[in-house]
Amino acid sequence: MLTLVTGGSGSGKSAFAEDRVLSFGDAQRIYIATMHPFDEESHKRIERHQKMRAGKGFETVECYTGLKNVKLPAGCVVLLECMSNLVANEMFEEQGAHNQTVSEVTKGIENLLEQAAHVVIVTNEIFSDAVVFDGDMDSYLEYLGKINQAAAQRADEVVEVIYGIPVFHKSADTCSNLCK
Repeated sequence: MLTLVTGGSGSGKSAFAEDRVLSFGDAQRIYIATMHPFDEESHKRIERHQKMRAGKGFETVECYTGLKNVKLPAGCVVLLECMSNLVANEMFEEQGAHNQTVSEVTKGIENLLEQAAHVVIVTNEIFSDAVVFDGDMDSYLEYLGKINQAAAQRADEVVEVIYGIPVFHKSADTCSNLCK
């Protein structure tokens, strides 16, 4: 089962995603961390997320690129946070996929789904702005948009978190054939 969780910065999407993982019961929980700790702000953000997960039984796997190569215990529950960082890493890091980012990340999602019982992916809603970008930022938005669309099509659930309130756009329990 795949759940895609999106929302703006500070929307509560991380807390919702963790709660969703916990709702799957006592399975082995794997947190796939995609943020490089490169400055003071990123270290603080990582520390905040570690505190949120403390005592919840998560094992952390750091994966900045190459999601398709991650090996997981069969039947585990995965929380990947976050797609936005992973896409940037694949685009701009030396060992990244660069112009193959969309296909490589999509293969990575399939790799997780082949191994895990449940996968929850957190991504950022960054497409609501009316700002026009160019160059690398435009490519980043295009790639992230394509990956988010592919993940949403593949997902059993798509949830947008707004001010801490989950809004189900696609639900495994109630989705009609139009969602699939």
